[in-house]
Amino acid sequence: MRVLLIAPPGAGKGTQGTLIASHFDSLHIATGDLLREHVAHQTPLGLQVSEKLNRGELVPDEIVLEMVREAMAQAKQADRGYVLDGMPRTIGQARALYAIAAELDMLADVSLFLQVSDDEVVRRLLARALIEHRTDDTEEVIRRRLALYHDVTHPIVDWYRERGILVSVNAMRPAEDVGREILSVLEVMRAMVEHVPSDARRAIDLTGLGSAFGV
Repeated sequence: MRVLLIAPPGAGKGTQGTLIASHFDSLHIATGDLLREHVAHQTPLGLQVSEKLNRGELVPDEIVLEMVREAMAQAKQADRGYVLDGMPRTIGQARALYAIAAELDMLADVSLFLQVSDDEVVRRLLARALIEHRTDDTEEVIRRRLALYHDVTHPIVDWYRERGILVSVNAMRPAEDVGREILSVLEVMRAMVEHVPSDARRAIDLTGLGSAFGV
């Protein structure tokens, strides 16, 4: 399976990304980990990242996208899928990723959207900040991050919905329950992906299933 993860901070991307990758023996491409790995090994891309960070600059999309391209190429060479965690965060990144995946013949099968309310995100991140002694994660800062997330994410979600590969999941529940639901639907979809043309697919919204069954 080839999966893109979209979620606000605190929704559980890392947890669910690790679970999906392990279950399907796919490569977990976490962009933050990729950056740290390239810097640690002083690869040509890692040196560019270090140079930018040393100057107090943001790492440009082009550098991160090139790292993702390399990881996708490795997944293809190993005949494995991938779970991309950390990108896309903007519609521009989404379109750039599409071009890279199309070039490699590694287009995503699913764009997995983990839905969590703003209040729940704030609660989770404040709890994490307390445990990890992160004094910079105040409610004001978290809500600013959420406002930015909503501004740039809705176009991405709509774009994947139009492509018919969006799967929306209610991530307000315990991580174990969310993970079981995700793996169940991805198992069903894995059997269908090879037989349903991409232009005939439809987005799937699982967020109402709990209320439908009285949960």
